[in-house]
Amino acid sequence: MTESIANRLGSLPSRSTPPYGQSSASLADILERVLDKGIVIAGDIQINLLDIELLTIKLRLLIASVDKAKEMGIDWWEHDPSLSSSAGSGPSLEEENRRLREQIEENRRLRAQINALRADQEALPPPESVDESPAAPRRPARSKRAPAAPRTVERGEP
Repeated sequence: MTESIANRLGSLPSRSTPPYGQSSASLADILERVLDKGIVIAGDIQINLLDIELLTIKLRLLIASVDKAKEMGIDWWEHDPSLSSSAGSGPSLEEENRRLREQIEENRRLRAQINALRADQEALPPPESVDESPAAPRRPARSKRAPAAPRTVERGEP
């Protein structure tokens, strides 16, 4: 056992050389391949208690380059205003403010008209004092008294 450790492990492959004659790939090469081809990682997590589903989490992860994502039809970052300055397809803030101010003024104008109509309605005489036209005859008011008690008839009385 006088043999050194280096001599005993000399026949084993070292970590610096890849086994079976494969060429080593650097991290940059691996990242380039992943971004060029794209990779999808999918998984579901379910938490059940006594056969009752409490929580389900569906995970979908796509790792790809921007060009590859566009090839697949994924370009949501181009339309998100918080991520892209060119995503201003909606109305500008100035335009939206102008439109909202116009709506406020229209609401104020309508409110003033409603208040004027209410004031005119309050100025009218009450409906009881208005003369009725003969074209619309008034129906007599119904009496709300209790029905008369049945009358007892004695013999010999007509």
